[in-house]
This record gives sequence, C-alpha cells and structure tokens, in this order.
Amino acid sequence: MQKGTIGVTTDNIFPVIKEFLYSDHEIFLRELVSNAVDATQKLKTLSSFGDFKGELGTMNVTVSIDKNKGTLTISDRGIGMTAEEIDKYINQIAFSGAEEFLEKYKNDANAIIGHFGLGFYSSFMVSKKVEIRTLSYKEGAQAVMWSCDGSPAYEMTDIEKSERGTDIILYVDDDNKEFLEEQRIETLLKKYCRFLPVPVVFGKEQEWKDGKYVDTDKDRVINDMEPAWTRKPTDLTDEDYRKFYADLYPGIDEPLFWIHLNIDYPFKLTGILYFPKIKNNIDINRYKIQLYCNQVFVTDSVEGIVPDFLMLLQGVIDSPDIPLNVSRSYLQSDSNVKKISGYITKKVSERLQEIFNSDRKQFEEKWDDLKIFIEYGMLSDEKFYERAQKFVLLKDTEDKYYTLDEYKKLIEGNQTDKDGQLVYLYATDKEAQYSYIDTAVSRGYDVLLMNGQLDPHFIGMLEQKLEKSRFVRVDSDLIDKLIKKSDTTSNTALDEQQRDMMTSVFKSQIPAMEKSDFLVMFEPVGATAQPIVITQNEFMRRMKDMAAIQSGMAFYGELPDSYNLIVNTDHPLSQKVIADTESACKSELTPILDELKTVNEEIERLQEAKKDKKDDEIPVADKEALKHAEEKAKELRAKESDILKTYADRTPLVRQLVDLALLSNNMLKGEALSKFIKRSVEML
Repeated sequence: MQKGTIGVTTDNIFPVIKEFLYSDHEIFLRELVSNAVDATQKLKTLSSFGDFKGELGTMNVTVSIDKNKGTLTISDRGIGMTAEEIDKYINQIAFSGAEEFLEKYKNDANAIIGHFGLGFYSSFMVSKKVEIRTLSYKEGAQAVMWSCDGSPAYEMTDIEKSERGTDIILYVDDDNKEFLEEQRIETLLKKYCRFLPVPVVFGKEQEWKDGKYVDTDKDRVINDMEPAWTRKPTDLTDEDYRKFYADLYPGIDEPLFWIHLNIDYPFKLTGILYFPKIKNNIDINRYKIQLYCNQVFVTDSVEGIVPDFLMLLQGVIDSPDIPLNVSRSYLQSDSNVKKISGYITKKVSERLQEIFNSDRKQFEEKWDDLKIFIEYGMLSDEKFYERAQKFVLLKDTEDKYYTLDEYKKLIEGNQTDKDGQLVYLYATDKEAQYSYIDTAVSRGYDVLLMNGQLDPHFIGMLEQKLEKSRFVRVDSDLIDKLIKKSDTTSNTALDEQQRDMMTSVFKSQIPAMEKSDFLVMFEPVGATAQPIVITQNEFMRRMKDMAAIQSGMAFYGELPDSYNLIVNTDHPLSQKVIADTESACKSELTPILDELKTVNEEIERLQEAKKDKKDDEIPVADKEALKHAEEKAKELRAKESDILKTYADRTPLVRQLVDLALLSNNMLKGEALSKFIKRSVEML
C-alpha cells in the first residue's frame, strides 16, 4: 500500500474545490462522464493505429447508483491507469504557488478549470470520499485502487480487477443526496451527455408488464451518438433536420430555415442553426443556442461566441477550439472565438442570400418571421448590413415585397419632394391609419407597412444609409406637406382674430386625454377632404416609439403625446361652424374684443415706454399700469373663451366633427365614445 499527500502546497485545496470549483455542483457528472468518454476514445484510437492489439469488446460508459451504499459510480472500459499514471495525473495537481493561485482565482471557478483541467476533482464537491478502481490496457498491468476522503491524504493499493478500464466511485455526502436519485441523474445525463460519441448506459430499458413498468435485460442508452450536426449535410433530409429540431426543443413550431455549419480551418466548428418562429420574448429566453465541445454540453449562454443578433437563433454549435470552462472575459478576447463569430455571421448571410435567390416566393412568405433577425443583424453588425441589403425586404400596405433597390425605383418618379429628397411614406397599423393610407394612395403614392418591433430603429438606420432619403409616417402631416412639391404657402382665408376665436371653439371640444396635447391649426385641404384631420409630429412620435424599447431614451417616453388638430377651411361643414360661430357670438364678443383691442394697445404702449430702461428707471405708476392691463387682458380673454366654449357646448356639430377625427385615429374611447354614439343617433 502507498500512502501520501496530494502534491499541492496548501491544505485548503479541497475546501476551495468544494466551494469555488464550479458555480453549479451538478457539473461534476459532466466532467466525470466526459473523462470516461475520453478514456474510451483514446483506446479506440490506439487500437486503430495498432498500438493496442487486444479485443475492444463493449465500449460503454456506465453510470449506476447504489442507494444502500450511498454511492454513484461512473465506469468505462477505456485505457485505464497504472499506479505511476495515477501518481502523475491524480496525485500531482500540476501548478505551483497554490496558495497565491487559489486566492487569486477562488471567485472565478472557470479560470481554475479552464487553465488546469481539474475535472476529476469536481467529484469532491458532492462526495465525502472518492475511490478510483482502475486497470490499464497495457499488457501485464496491475489493477490499482486509489482513495481519498477530501483531505490532501490519499491511499493507493493493488487490487484484483478483471476488466480493463476505470470505475470512479463517489460516496455522496449528506448535503448532496439528490445525486442518488435516479430521476435527478437521468435529467443531468440528458442535459450534459445526450450527444456524447460513446454509449452512456444508465439502468435498463423498461416494458409494461402486469400493469406496471418493469426492467428488461437490455441496457438503456441515454445518448444519441451521431446527432445531426456530426453528419454530412448530403446525408440528411429536410425531415432529419426538422426531427433534430423537435428533439432539441419539443413542442414548438417547425423552424423557418436552418444552416449547417462545418469548417475545419482555421478552427474547427460544426453545428446547425435554426431560424425559429418567434411568438414572444419567452421563446427567445427559453429556447437558446446550445454550445458543445466534442459533443459534450457546455452551456446555453453563448454570449461572446455568437453575435448578439444571432442570439435569436436556436440550435447547436460544437467546437473543440472553445475550451469547456473559461470566463466570459476570456471568450471575448480570444482570437478563435472572434473568428468563429465572424464565420457564423458570414454563413448566415450566405444562406439567406441563397434562399432568396433560389426561392424568392418562399422567402417572401416567411419574411414576417425572418424580419426581426435580419433587421437586428443590420442594426448591430456593419458587415451583415452590407450583405443583407441585397435581400432585406420592404413590405407595403398592399402586401407586396421589394428589395431596397426595387422600392427606390418604384417611388423615385412620384415621391421626390421639391428639395430632391426621396420620401418613404409608411404606416404602422393598416386599420388605424386607413384613411391616411387611402389619401396617399389616391395621390398615386405607395405606403410601406413598418409595424415590426425594431422598425423605429431600422427606419432611423435607413435614413442614415440611403442617400437623400427620409421616412415619414403617413399620419404625421397633411399629404401635400409630407411630399412638398413647391414652396407655395397655403392661405387659410382666416384673419388672426378668426383663428384665435375658432381655436377656442374647437379646443374646448377635445375630450380630456391623459398625457396628450393638441395644437389647433387651420389649413385649406380641399372641399372633398375630411373636415378635421389629426396628425402627429414625426420626430417626437418616433422618439417616443424608440423610448418604448430603449431604456436610455426614457425622457422622451415621459413627454406628452403632441397632436395637430387641423381644421380644413375648405370643407363646407368647417365653413358652417366658422360662419355660425361669428354670427351667434358677435353681439357678445364685439364689446369684449373692442375692449381687448384697447387694452392690448395700452400694453404695447407701456412695453414700448420701458424699452431700453433699467428696472429702477421705470416709474412705479407705469409698472402698476402694465400689470393691471395684463391682468385685464387675461380676464377679457377668459370671458371670450367662456362665451365660445358655451356656444360650442350647445352646438353638437363642433363636438361631432372633433370626435369624428378622433374616431378615425382610434383615439375616441370610453365615455367620449359613448356620448358620440348617442349624439350621432340624436342628430340623425
């Protein structure tokens, strides 16, 4: 028997292993099964080169539980170890300055693993004692048992063992009894080991007999040794790809497309990435890309390896050039990882271009689902933008699809304004903005439908990229102002006093709306156009849209919605309201307006008198007179407003016109809508 201490210069190695080696203790099973698979694969390699001439026999890795003994055992029939090899690979933990190292890295378990391959020692995270029983493949080798109780002391002795390979026996401690439950171990094996290249056996297959499930004599292999990504694309059918996707993500819709990755130089990478049908953010967060290293599951947190915009994809990537356990900062600075990220981006864009070229009809049919991937990629990756501008599509309100170049050619003859700018009209809701779309289409214009989650940002990017182009929502102004063909200004035919008067009339009938402001304007839009049109400033509305999905713009989200209520002075009903108001209110308003005129002249005189004077040079009497005049003007304006509001309140046509405009914008709701319906019936 050999006794000794494990070759480290500190006694605190095992507490650190137990607490800091991995953030999740369940990883120990992955590490031990992976080691067993490696040992098996090495023997197969030696046999293929003629360095092992014995019979390989059954080359399974077996996981078993003995609840009575409190043990979990991982067994293989691989290369095994001699006493010398145990001394070299187990007893000598190969690093120096252990105390300094452990102190430095104790809070970064991944760094310990990534640099020093301590996978075997993860067993001590869940065990009070670990045994290794092993027999080397080498001819004449002596079987050895090694045991350690979690202190630096170990024992190693010769034993009898008939079968080549290694058994790792974990005596599970009281805090980790969950790892003696079959269901828990089965779940972990399916999570970490479901695609390992060597059969992993856990228990027996079961059959239904005498009203219950009973074990058969057949071993239960829990893994698929040749998953789809390890096979040649030419050997796979579309059904194979769909089946693999269903195995990865049971119960969700079929994917849109997929991309089979396979590269050997300058790094090795295989995998299959799927474009899913995204229904909500839950799908994005729940069904992630899975990262493997030589078919061993590593993580589904692939930030830094896969470009941000492709995090929306699903599937598998497998690369031995990405270490099993490394810190995120290491990933972000690793040259291979950067190359892999660039390669994946290139392959995705090439595949999309290929589908677009070969079957545009199918591409268009799936565009609404693909759109979020492509727009996100174009927004976040300049190289992807350069490739994607050839196949990104714009969809109009007639459900027709165009590339950027095709759409430019479609509209440049008719939608170029007086300054030579190409104007892209768009809507975000075909139903709510129908009347505005209809007006634009009646002028021969085309209107895009930009109702995607990322479209506010995408529009902003296109305005920067496309020369002499701007995007305006179809309800952001009168159509003749959206695409202004000349410098002519409209004449409302109303003087300043009439505008002030009618502003009070119409504004008094706008129902109260939370966080909403209205500016009343007067424009001659044509006798056949709507009597009142409501528009919303493009810039402010777009800023608020972007604020809804970008936290850094919260300031805009807090601002009230600002609308223009434009009264069409050409419409007979608008003209009737103006004429009737002047006629009905003239007798009451004339003396008030005359007095207001006199007061305003006095205010103007007093303000002119104090011009260019310092405050202490202005006579106190003048200051008091100005203050009194301003208060009087305010009082007179309030009287004027009260008279006009009273008139508007008892004139159903005014409120009806305002409500019709609000209704056409889907802005009339609740009590205001109920009153509108009742008033409409009465007016009929």
